[in-house]
Amino acid sequence: MISPVLANLALDGLESKLRALHPGDRQSRKAKVNLIRFADDFVITGSSKELLEHEVKPLVEQFLRERGLRLSEEKTLVTPIEDGFDFLGQHVRKYHGKLIIKPAKKNVKAFLEKVRKVVKNHQGTTAGQLILLLNPLIRGWARYHQHVVSKEIFQDVDNAIFEIVWQWARKRYNNKPRRWIKEKYFHDHEERHWVFSGMVIGRGGMWETVRLFRAAQTPIKRHVKIQGEANPFDPAWEVYFEKRFGVKMESTLRGKRQLLTLWKNQKGLCPRCHQRITRLTGWHNHHQIWRSKGGGDQLENRVLLHPTCHQQLHSQGNTEVKPCPE
Repeated sequence: MISPVLANLALDGLESKLRALHPGDRQSRKAKVNLIRFADDFVITGSSKELLEHEVKPLVEQFLRERGLRLSEEKTLVTPIEDGFDFLGQHVRKYHGKLIIKPAKKNVKAFLEKVRKVVKNHQGTTAGQLILLLNPLIRGWARYHQHVVSKEIFQDVDNAIFEIVWQWARKRYNNKPRRWIKEKYFHDHEERHWVFSGMVIGRGGMWETVRLFRAAQTPIKRHVKIQGEANPFDPAWEVYFEKRFGVKMESTLRGKRQLLTLWKNQKGLCPRCHQRITRLTGWHNHHQIWRSKGGGDQLENRVLLHPTCHQQLHSQGNTEVKPCPE
């Protein structure tokens, strides 16, 4: 979709306008005017309600008016942080001076309604097929919220989904006793009890067991904020985005597999200096064609380099890796 890109283009420059309201580090810290934005959804903080209503809001309205846009009166709210607010499906609120972000109640309710709808629309399907429909839904929702305070809510959601699939099983076999239903659909697995399970035909044509994914299986990982000035289309920010991408790869199983594949393809050597790459030497994920120049994150466009080789390439403005001269 192109609308998020257009929104980013239209709202580019709003942050610098807000900073100009109170120039100087001391005044800026006192005013606490900050912008948090995702496409056309944004939050602006301020030290007081008067500041936001009489200085910030008129500035934003003027900024948007110049671009043929306007603030939505229905969605625009000035509220104390102690009362909290919902933003992008999450609830932001300060409790006794500490900022806590959780999945919003409306978001949790909407998600569970989606799960109920899937189960209701597939009352006649097998348990295995139902699990294959639900797992991507649960996993995607949990990963979206894994960076905030969501462990307890994950457990509550898992309990609610258990009740939904239990009722699904009861309706399928309403003339069977509960013990029979439990033994057919709910099994023990890896020290877990009552795991909703089913059978599906795997890729090799053989029957295999699938189990319902639990939101609580998703580890809680704090998100590292991206710098507001960072621009993936500016070569000056190439190293910054390469580092972020490298950290992201090391934090996922898929990313670790890709790193191992790159390392094996290079026979464990830096293709520029031909020295061994180890955990002690460290490495950098390098894009042969920079992302700012149209390159992607696919394996064919990446190599692992020693940190010194990577630094030399970027200082020279080069992208293609060639062996160092003897």
